[in-house]
Amino acid sequence: MTGGSARPSVTRRREVSHTSARSLLMTVLGEYVLPRQDPVWTSTLVDVLALFDIEEKSARQALARASNEGWLLSERAGRRVRWSLTAPGRRLLTEGAQRIYDFGRDPIDWDGQWLMLLVSVPESQRDLRHRVRTQLTWAGFGSPVPGVWVSPNIARQAEADKIVAELKVGSPTMSFIASYGQIGDENDMVTRSWDLTELEEHYEQFIDEFTGLQPTAGQAALHAQTRLVHEWRRFPFLDPGLPTRLLPANWSGAQAADLFHRKHNEWRAPAQQHWDDLVSLEKVPY
Repeated sequence: MTGGSARPSVTRRREVSHTSARSLLMTVLGEYVLPRQDPVWTSTLVDVLALFDIEEKSARQALARASNEGWLLSERAGRRVRWSLTAPGRRLLTEGAQRIYDFGRDPIDWDGQWLMLLVSVPESQRDLRHRVRTQLTWAGFGSPVPGVWVSPNIARQAEADKIVAELKVGSPTMSFIASYGQIGDENDMVTRSWDLTELEEHYEQFIDEFTGLQPTAGQAALHAQTRLVHEWRRFPFLDPGLPTRLLPANWSGAQAADLFHRKHNEWRAPAQQHWDDLVSLEKVPY
């Protein structure tokens, strides 16, 4: 089949997402602590995480891990402890926030050029093969056949080079930038490279979860906003960011992006106000 124009097809089914204390803590820090300079009490963070059924013990463990990893700095005031973002923690969350809030905002302008990588790792080096696959996938690459990785974003060549160098891939690696030829079907290559069906399922679940949600104010707004950002933050890592012409017709990712940005703007003021209200309470120590 040559030069076919039919887009990849998708099917839909629902799934259940899982929330860990650490990942939710990072969402809370990025959404509410990052925009402010003041430290925040342990009790405030524990109470907010409790809204998502995170037990106090798990919340405190997540804080300790974030501190051990260098993202948070603790300060004791009598029996109480408050937390501030370190400089590396602030940089990490700032970069993450930019990626989360910018993702899906503007359509991708594509000139038809592909970046292709040839990366061959022997079967005997299974751990290295797994790490190469994981990191290139997170970088937005897809693999139509073993040893070949492709991306319509040629700017990702530097990132791919860094991945290969840091993982110390011993075998020769090569990269090419070119347009798709006359042999085979470009959309078939896309289908082989990325599981768009699974990605569509994630977007459909996101749309189903947040379309009808209408919090009034206060705790409900903070809860909804935090859930919204927490669920959306995974998409920049799941979605390779393909140009429109390579995506299935009626792609749910565009609808989900519009929903996210609209709801985030709508809920931002009441959610941030409720956070300020919680901080100002200065609850008694646990």
